[in-house]
Amino acid sequence: MNFDLTDEQRAFQDSIANYLNDACTIPAVLATFEAQSPPALQYWSGLMELGVGGLTIPEQFGGFGLELLDLAAVVETAGRFVMPGPLIEHAMAAYAISLGGTEAQQARWLPDLASGRLRATVALTEGQEGWMPGDWHMPCDDTLNGAKHYVPDALDADLIVVGLSGGRMAVVERGANGLELTALPSLDGSRRLYQVTFNATPAELLPAAQECAQRICDVGLVLLAADAYGGAKRCIEMSVEYARQRVQFGQQIGKFQAVKHQLADLAVEVEPAAGLYWYAAHAFDHERPDKASKAAALAKAHLTDVYTAASRRMIELHGGIGYTWELGAHLWLKRAVFDHNYLGRPSLHRARYASMAGW
Repeated sequence: MNFDLTDEQRAFQDSIANYLNDACTIPAVLATFEAQSPPALQYWSGLMELGVGGLTIPEQFGGFGLELLDLAAVVETAGRFVMPGPLIEHAMAAYAISLGGTEAQQARWLPDLASGRLRATVALTEGQEGWMPGDWHMPCDDTLNGAKHYVPDALDADLIVVGLSGGRMAVVERGANGLELTALPSLDGSRRLYQVTFNATPAELLPAAQECAQRICDVGLVLLAADAYGGAKRCIEMSVEYARQRVQFGQQIGKFQAVKHQLADLAVEVEPAAGLYWYAAHAFDHERPDKASKAAALAKAHLTDVYTAASRRMIELHGGIGYTWELGAHLWLKRAVFDHNYLGRPSLHRARYASMAGW
């Protein structure tokens, strides 16, 4: 068995990389941190023109009907460039409507989600580590009351998919009555976070979401793992490039044993970890749900830990310049911290894995 990405998946990654290499430069990402208002989604139209929005949406609703692994490979590439924008949350919301919505709801929203005319996000946690369906407590009535925390890119979202008690889910549209957004501080300034408060806010339930709420969360875990792998791999590339250029005591620093060992350790930690998110995505589409959930939990836990360590090591290998704003190495560290915490820290998902495995 050839357990690897296909030639088509690699080619699509290359297309995304070519676009982002020109559009998503370090100065452009730094500008999103410095913007007083939320950054414009300047990369959104380009990705939608490349077909990213519809990769996993069924063909009858304007998508390509591909698998989660196809989308995860794209997210890996976006992670290499620490691309701002709601790509992961948009995909989770689309999956929620695809898996949990009625045919009428799918026909109403999915075509515009596939084309990018609508942007979506998800509102799950009510605080602390309550990211998974069993931790959602917001009542499920005709209208919603309560608050959700750490909702990414909520200000730009046309649709918010909300996690409710009992694993149910509902969709709230932009401008709904009683909907209030409060900006929250975020270390990663390219991923703006909000508290979303509902005051008798009308919402539309997704009838079948209760049966697939964990699968929708698994989508997010797999995509975060892919984002983390892409970012960690870029940390290695930047470190190697700098080690070849920087000269000290008349030698490239890459020739010093201490630097070579650190780079080798990075490569050994990061490179083999791709299989974790590959398998988790494959299991989502082809294996039993319990196996997919375990694989998603393990991939998210391990890869976000690896990313955090790799981004810290990259800054150290760059020496004093690694701590400067202009170099931008901190962008990968800040994204690593976001991936580490969003949808639950690694300790949470290792505990979930242990519970699912019956340890």
